[in-house]
Amino acid sequence: MNLIKIRTSLLTIAGVAAALAAAWYSVFGLKPYTVTPTQIAERYSYSMIQPMTMQLESTDNTHFSFSYRSFDGAVVNGQLRYPLPLSDSSKPLPVLIGAHAMGRSQVRWWQDSYNGRPTLESTDQITAMALANGYAVVTIDARNHGERKDPSNGIAEIIRNLHWWGKREPYEAMLIDTVRDHRVLLDLLTELPQFDPNNINIAGYSMGAHISLLLAGSDARINRVLAIVPPHINNTTAIVAPKNMLAGLADNPIWLLSANQDEYASKKQNSHLFAAFPSPDKKHITFDGGHLLPASYVQTLDDWFRHDDSATQRITD
Repeated sequence: MNLIKIRTSLLTIAGVAAALAAAWYSVFGLKPYTVTPTQIAERYSYSMIQPMTMQLESTDNTHFSFSYRSFDGAVVNGQLRYPLPLSDSSKPLPVLIGAHAMGRSQVRWWQDSYNGRPTLESTDQITAMALANGYAVVTIDARNHGERKDPSNGIAEIIRNLHWWGKREPYEAMLIDTVRDHRVLLDLLTELPQFDPNNINIAGYSMGAHISLLLAGSDARINRVLAIVPPHINNTTAIVAPKNMLAGLADNPIWLLSANQDEYASKKQNSHLFAAFPSPDKKHITFDGGHLLPASYVQTLDDWFRHDDSATQRITD
């Protein structure tokens, strides 16, 4: 008799839990939605800032910190490094834009550690490789990251509200506005004679890979894309799902680096994303392990930087 009562109680508890879960999902759960190409174009559009100005502060004759005002007046901070002094450069430089991971900052593209914490994503090594291959490297902080953190609207709160309470707008706005910040950056870079406007490329890790795909999908001025472990994004946040930006990626050579046991994108999801890229010039490199790739992954990228040898000037000691 006691076993029957226990079983009945457990079934009752399970039923109540299921009912509560269903009620929570009906009210707060993220529901998929659809977006049209017109809606995407409108959401990622922006007003050009006039006059366009970038405030530069030199560290040495190749390294600068900078800031500029974005489309909405927000101040964007970043860093720029040339592979050699401009006086020694014989032609306009190819550019690599580095996009950082969620919870990180643009500093991770320059330093092997920050505040005593190592740059486990090894993006600083990508910067070193880019400079050695004759690229200028440019990075900015994403919205709500680095020097642009908002104590009243932190990234942890944005993600918690997204998953627990279905508040997708702050998350989507953070990504879209970061893409638009990069589009304003492109306005500035393409006006400067030291850069080759036809050879501006982007690489990103995790959220940075996500932003890289969104930027290339919405702005034709991006050439090649290096997307390293982008998270899987479905139609619950459709306006920031790379799969909805594929038409804009038709002319972009793309390399996708993924992990077979990634916590944020399964092996199958990564394979489907790669297959969906419309460009015939694409490459998929996979690694065993999780979202944090082995540091040796950087060694696979040398050919990416030499994709167009005519446009690069390899720097040697």
